[in-house]
Amino acid sequence: MALELRQQVKLSQQLVMTPQLQQAIKLLQLSRLELAETIQQEMELNPVLDEDLTQDADGPPDAMAAEAEPVAPVETDYTADVRVGESDAPLAEINWQDYANEYEYAPSAGGSGREENDLPSRLDILTQKPDLQAHLRWQLSFAELDEEDRQVGEFIIGNLNRDGFLEVDIAEIMAATGCSEDTAQWLVEMVQDLDPAGVGARNVKESLLLQLDRLGLADSLAARIIADHLKFLENKNYGAIAKATGKSLEDVFAAVKVITELDPHPGRAYSDEEPQYIIPDVYVYLMSGEYVIMLNDEGLPRLKVSAFYREILKNGADTPTDTKDYIQDKLRSAVWLIKSIQQRQRTIYRVVESIIKFQREFFDHGIAHLKPMVLRDVAEDLEMHESTISRVTSNKYVHTPQGTFELKYFFNTAIAGEDGESFASESVKVRLRAIVQAENPEKPLSDMAIAALFKKEGVTLARRTVAKYREQLGILPSKLRKKPKFSKE
Repeated sequence: MALELRQQVKLSQQLVMTPQLQQAIKLLQLSRLELAETIQQEMELNPVLDEDLTQDADGPPDAMAAEAEPVAPVETDYTADVRVGESDAPLAEINWQDYANEYEYAPSAGGSGREENDLPSRLDILTQKPDLQAHLRWQLSFAELDEEDRQVGEFIIGNLNRDGFLEVDIAEIMAATGCSEDTAQWLVEMVQDLDPAGVGARNVKESLLLQLDRLGLADSLAARIIADHLKFLENKNYGAIAKATGKSLEDVFAAVKVITELDPHPGRAYSDEEPQYIIPDVYVYLMSGEYVIMLNDEGLPRLKVSAFYREILKNGADTPTDTKDYIQDKLRSAVWLIKSIQQRQRTIYRVVESIIKFQREFFDHGIAHLKPMVLRDVAEDLEMHESTISRVTSNKYVHTPQGTFELKYFFNTAIAGEDGESFASESVKVRLRAIVQAENPEKPLSDMAIAALFKKEGVTLARRTVAKYREQLGILPSKLRKKPKFSKE
């Protein structure tokens, strides 16, 4: 059979994602902060895009207005000299060096009864919260050290982790700073004497022993338990501790009570990590018995097409063809972006509306009434694809009368009940946490006992399912939740 080249016409269908569709999908899965950043980048790259600052005006914005009438400046003399001399007694008495602290804050009209000197200064408000290293360096600055020893001490402080534990040994300190072994050991002990107690230790055991030593309990039963029987303490095997130490259970419980008041991570109290606050994408309010949905557009610039470039395309007869093509391309991109953002907001609104329809009892009564729901339920209700619902609910939060939740929170698996009724896994977890919080801490419930309680309430749960949910909630097993009955003083 001879090989030959020939042309053939073939008709076929295939799915092609247009640039508009790709952009719409990209914007749909962005969080609110990511969307604001994307819009800002597009405004910097596309000169046709402008921010519409007239949305709060009384009338509709005039998009075709190219420029506004200039406003005549008001002639005001702002450069008059103020001289402090003998004739200006009030000005001469002002302490100009501390003006920002003493004269910036005016006394309140209501008269709170506080002295003006009690008000915080501007520097106190603007000062950044010191972290652990800054707190320790400040204390080290009061020690009478020469420059070489001070550098070694700062090196030791700089190698403390967020828990306050030292991550280098004596040999590494000697190699990095060139100091002797005695100097390194001495400065490590000096750092360990700083506040907070227990800082500069190599591990939790050493940190707890340092804290007991600071309390004058270096030779106590508590120190002996930490030094020799920490494994029994972790497993709360108090009988083994009593047998190994030859002490009574009452003495062991008293020592354990002292240990539980110590801080196993002393450095975390000086953590400089700032909390990450959640800004909801959607607000749901209950008004006159109905839930009202409001999209959070605060911080998102309202976009419009520049009237200046529109005028160029409309009346710019002398404009070069390349320039018109460039403006036309940017204009098309701007219109696509605006339409994609509008489509994104409409889709989010419809998804939240559908969630409220399925989870009405949750919005009315709380998490315990959350119903099982999957992405397919909302997708079929809105006649959309499940992947679209998944993108809408990713990294987006809704503020409800029951609190602020991620949109994906409302989608959870079903737990079968005895009467054919299904329960949402999240509501079961909430009930599990409540059961553990209400148990007797001296006799905590096992996973099997918790499963039996659920069975009495009509929820069928296996023991391994209880263990899985307990681990997801960060709840310890029953043997580790047991608390000793401390003797009454």
